[in-house]
Amino acid sequence: MTSYNKLSLRIGLTPTSECNYLPDEQEQLGVVMDHQWLAPSGYGVLIASGYRRSGNAVYRPMCKYCQACTPLRIDCEQFTPSKSQKRQLNQMKALRWEFKSELDSNWFILYEKYIRLRHSGGTMYPANKEQFFDFCTAEWMDTLFLHVYDGDALIAVAVTDVFDDALSAVYSFFEPDSVLSLGTLCVLYQIQHGEQTGRKWLYPGYQIDRCQAMNYKVRFKPYQKLVNGCWK
Repeated sequence: MTSYNKLSLRIGLTPTSECNYLPDEQEQLGVVMDHQWLAPSGYGVLIASGYRRSGNAVYRPMCKYCQACTPLRIDCEQFTPSKSQKRQLNQMKALRWEFKSELDSNWFILYEKYIRLRHSGGTMYPANKEQFFDFCTAEWMDTLFLHVYDGDALIAVAVTDVFDDALSAVYSFFEPDSVLSLGTLCVLYQIQHGEQTGRKWLYPGYQIDRCQAMNYKVRFKPYQKLVNGCWK
């Protein structure tokens, strides 16, 4: 077993660019350069220190003038649903869900529809299988795919990294015409799976208070934020 606390961590800085979440800010990322960290155990240490991955790259925002991105993690063991989440948990009883090591053969039909109707102005349009796997999976990471079904119909997928004591929500896509809050349901399923498998934390990514699209993460309580190197 590698002792990561005895290894250095080399970081490379990306050029500054316009932030995807706060257009009035400039984004700069610190990217992990040491390949020995790129393993489930090494990444487990890094994600608990505020890092995330995109494909094989592990990064953390290191913006010069902005610190809006706050790492957040949800306590799966102590999770207490709100009133609206209790209603959504009842909705879950009519659905079927399963974590799989491979995607269903018809996944791309759902993914293409989701990108076309929800993100046609983004960099992932038009939908592309190779781009999806480059972004969502890593050759060195243990990753499962949450599948959610309404009857026999696949209605949602959530890419989920798996650690010994935690899960990490990487990306989700779902039926855009559904009346259900499928994005929220995916998180609830991930929390439930974490609790059932004895995993303490779900890492949903960075919380950005000034970005409305990111504020759903603080609806799952209790949670902790990483502030000045300490989870609080």
